[in-house]
Amino acid sequence: MAGRGTPATALLAKREVTHSVHTYEHDPRAESYGLEAAEAMGVEPARVFKTLLADVDGVLVVGVVPVSAQLDLKALAAAVGGKKGRMAEVAAAERATGYVAGGISPLGQKRLLRTVVDESALGFSTVFCSGGRRGLEVELAPGDLVGLTRGVVASIAV
Repeated sequence: MAGRGTPATALLAKREVTHSVHTYEHDPRAESYGLEAAEAMGVEPARVFKTLLADVDGVLVVGVVPVSAQLDLKALAAAVGGKKGRMAEVAAAERATGYVAGGISPLGQKRLLRTVVDESALGFSTVFCSGGRRGLEVELAPGDLVGLTRGVVASIAV
């Protein structure tokens, strides 16, 4: 693997999960880090997933949705049995995950947060998500992504 490892790549190695690591030159001026990743890797945006943190009834929850879509906060809240969701503060997301915004991975977070993966992920043999820093993506089977995060699958993208 090029560059240093991250908690996400360490988790994949420790659990012996089949995956590929992809790096690209990140442009800090990019408007959408996720769309930048898809373009740089030559992958359709529907297969590249972004990790977003929301506050659902006072509890941080992770939503994993395609970079080509937006997170439906109401659907995310419903998926975890909550009533109301709002995007988490960036500082709170970084503290809880141990990652920097724009490079937050659903894998290897400082503490395991409730995670919901959009059901569209199951339509692909592999999907991409952040490897734990900007310019680093991991490719893995969607079932492995759900299993490693102890997540649930629901329709949370619009």
